[in-house]
Amino acid sequence: MFKKNSLQFSLLLILVFFNSCEKDPSNTLSEPEFTSPDTFNSEVVVDWFNLIKILTTETHGFTPPVAARAFGYTGGALYEAIQVGMDNKTSLSGKLNDFIIETNYDKGAQYHWPTVANSTLASMTKSFYSNASLANYSSILALEKQFNEASSNTVDNEVIDRSIVFANNIADTILLWSSTDGGFGAQFNNFPSEYEPLPGVEFWKPTAPGQKALQPYWGNNRPFLSLNLKNTTPADPPPYSVDSESIYYIRAMEVYEVVNNVTEAQTIIAEFWSDDPQTSATPPGHSISILNQLINDTNLDLSASSEAFAKLAIGINDAFISCWKVKYDTNYPRPVTVINNQIDSDWVTILETPPFPEYTSGHSVQSGALAEILISLFGENYAFTDRTHENRTDINGTPRNYTSFIHMAEEAAASRLYGGIHFKEGIELGLVQGYQIGKNVIQIFN
Repeated sequence: MFKKNSLQFSLLLILVFFNSCEKDPSNTLSEPEFTSPDTFNSEVVVDWFNLIKILTTETHGFTPPVAARAFGYTGGALYEAIQVGMDNKTSLSGKLNDFIIETNYDKGAQYHWPTVANSTLASMTKSFYSNASLANYSSILALEKQFNEASSNTVDNEVIDRSIVFANNIADTILLWSSTDGGFGAQFNNFPSEYEPLPGVEFWKPTAPGQKALQPYWGNNRPFLSLNLKNTTPADPPPYSVDSESIYYIRAMEVYEVVNNVTEAQTIIAEFWSDDPQTSATPPGHSISILNQLINDTNLDLSASSEAFAKLAIGINDAFISCWKVKYDTNYPRPVTVINNQIDSDWVTILETPPFPEYTSGHSVQSGALAEILISLFGENYAFTDRTHENRTDINGTPRNYTSFIHMAEEAAASRLYGGIHFKEGIELGLVQGYQIGKNVIQIFN
């Protein structure tokens, strides 16, 4: 009798043991079924875009328009891959020019969303920064591997593999679409040799020996939204004049006097926002930096950060197309040319004048779009600190405080006056142009 009861008791213990193992989450490598992207943090997004900032700074050919394009498609791909797991979001298919996508997403299957994000961002980055240095390209591969290995410790291989295949399908489709926009391979041809500046003193001319026009055909590229060309074009700038009482001459005198009397504080602002290629991640990279800081400060989840980067990416890409369209349609001369010709032949600027026409200001347009989009995400009177350049030693990169995103945009725009490279209309109407681009982008997500 004792032996029989002992055997029954032992069997009972074994059953209890196996049942407890089946219910113990620590013994499974699978996330809860149908987990939403909003249950994950944004570490994978922040880390990838921080790497993209480094790549933009250190990879040959990534001028501001080229960087904006890479950023645009990468942010769009991230959102397109993640939105399928969100209950209240929809695809951008049919909303962006010539963009139609069909995915292999299985609503009844399980996906690991950080892996989807990691694989999408890895594929896009490897493609756009294919000419990165060996060390930097190795950093791309290392970051991809880092997140995949971290996921493999807690998630079934089947789920990981499914997530990677799905992400690669999204990235491949968007990369194919990107190749038809007019900007493919632009990092290898920033200064088309066949372009010649227009004759006549009223038009833009190179401002340094041997200088060539940067991306003179960029305004012909396909924007994400046609509206960002149709309802954003500003009025023409003041017409050329040799009359000392003309608006044209008055604007030149304004730049001349501001630079001649520039304060230390204004010089710091000019250098903080200059964001020159090869010394920084360019203005688009500065926008990435600000959004990444805000994501960390507010602990945005993976869903929210993916949508935020998509909005900003579309806005910044279109800001440079819209701005460059106006620049090469108007071919307006730079302040240094006007001032040297009509006021003071020995006058020099604080910042180096970029190699493209003046009107409108690229900094103003992209900062206006940035501000409008950030307002839609964080609110109109959101105070924040921009720490983008705090580790630089070549300029005063002390973090700057802003009471709102409009405050930030207006300072970024004014920095171009302090640096001596833009007139008033190019700055102020450039902001208006950017604000409208931001509004257009926000509408397609509502």
